[in-house]
Amino acid sequence: MGWTGGYVLLALLLAPYLRKFGKYTVPDFVGERYYSETARIVAAICAIFISLTYVAGQMRGVGIVFGRFLGVEVWLGVVVGMVIVAFFAVLGGMKGITWTQVVQYFILIFAFLVPAFAMAGTVPQIGIATGDISQTLNGLHKDLGFAEYTQPFTEHGLLNVICIAFALMVGTSGLPHVIVRFYTTKTVRAARYSALWALIFIALLYTTAPALAMFARTNLIQSLNDKTIEQVHEHEWVNKWEETGLLKFDDRNGDGVIQGIGQMADGEVPEGAEAGIDPDIIVLSTPAVAGLPGIVIALVAVGGLAAALSTAAGLLLVISSSIAHDLYIHFVDPEASERKRLMVGRIMIMCAIVIAGYFGINPPGFVTQVVAFAFGLAAASFFPVILLGIFDHRTTREGAIAGMILGLLFTGTYILGCRADVVFDVFGVTEPLFEPWFFGIKPEGIGAVGCLLNFAVTMTVSRLTPPPPKRIRELVESVRVPAGAHEPESHFDESDAEADNPRVTYAEDEAESNA
Repeated sequence: MGWTGGYVLLALLLAPYLRKFGKYTVPDFVGERYYSETARIVAAICAIFISLTYVAGQMRGVGIVFGRFLGVEVWLGVVVGMVIVAFFAVLGGMKGITWTQVVQYFILIFAFLVPAFAMAGTVPQIGIATGDISQTLNGLHKDLGFAEYTQPFTEHGLLNVICIAFALMVGTSGLPHVIVRFYTTKTVRAARYSALWALIFIALLYTTAPALAMFARTNLIQSLNDKTIEQVHEHEWVNKWEETGLLKFDDRNGDGVIQGIGQMADGEVPEGAEAGIDPDIIVLSTPAVAGLPGIVIALVAVGGLAAALSTAAGLLLVISSSIAHDLYIHFVDPEASERKRLMVGRIMIMCAIVIAGYFGINPPGFVTQVVAFAFGLAAASFFPVILLGIFDHRTTREGAIAGMILGLLFTGTYILGCRADVVFDVFGVTEPLFEPWFFGIKPEGIGAVGCLLNFAVTMTVSRLTPPPPKRIRELVESVRVPAGAHEPESHFDESDAEADNPRVTYAEDEAESNA
């Protein structure tokens, strides 16, 4: 619901207006719209922080795929993935990576839908609607002493479900590597259609996900629970995943029968269970568990790898552009040649890969959790200032800067505090700094609170500070006028941002605001 709804927001509220604005990165938009180099710096730091968090999750996913099919541990799979991602990101430009992602997304969708249709024997969504799989899974859960699978809000609670969905939704709209895609379209109209097609395919993917989850869970329970050790190891997929260390057995009572399945904690089988499964293997293992042909198993692996590699390449490009374009040439060396900018960007890509690789090996959560953290950071930092920057000409640079800083700090601190035992494990931290203290909201959903906090601070500070200069107000109004219609006269001069003088000055804006 969150990821699909995020593209609805993008299509309706952001994509066409950002494309018409004509800037090529989110920090570019923030710097020009809020007539401030300080705002540009804050936005660039936010983009780097968000992208590093997200790419760490992707590196973990790449490592799991390589670990499974090379028969090595996950850490070595991550290292192999680092080398391949570096190759893609360093050689590919914006459009190259964009078109690569188009191809990879088709592979991903095909790889995701095939096992779902094969296990359902019909359209997966219809398979859920008939209720047969739901009844079977609910019965298995009761036998294991769990709540029914279809019972709502048992794991997170209603408030957390709402917060997580909201954070994913507005986070999708604020992700810099998603927004930057719309700048590769030729026209504003093309940006709208791009968002529409993306929404259609994403809706297809995510309405299938619940069905795949139910079939995967049912097959895993039926394959492992109440089976002898010998029966379990007759399955080739069990032996393969054991090699990676992401599937383990511990016959605690010594009766030779596996009783109870749980999520692995710190790499060990949890208490009260005799089989431990890392959540990150579920999608990849599902075709084999269901006994589907080898070609389907390989197809799912290729789809997962395509998704992780393409997303990682896009994120690394954002990190590179944020440092080389938005920071380096504006504040370090404005006269830098194109070749020097490329070199700086590529060096930053390599540094980012090393950092992401570390967190891929030592993740602060399983892949979906890490990705949710990135969406929460995007929701708390970018979405409010982009939306207000388009629809509220009264929003000022002081408000935007304050909102981004406070939103990012609050959300980032909350996530790091709740996950300190994993993130700072290398420094000997063994316990979280604190438990979720804000109404019990989990770190995956705290971005929703950060977003609302950002909105409140940005709008309050904007009303307490001088209004933006006239040219900015006129620019904001003109961006919302459809192409071909009469547009209000604007004093905005695009030559301010020409490459001949990348350091844009805002002295006149400063004087007008102060006056």
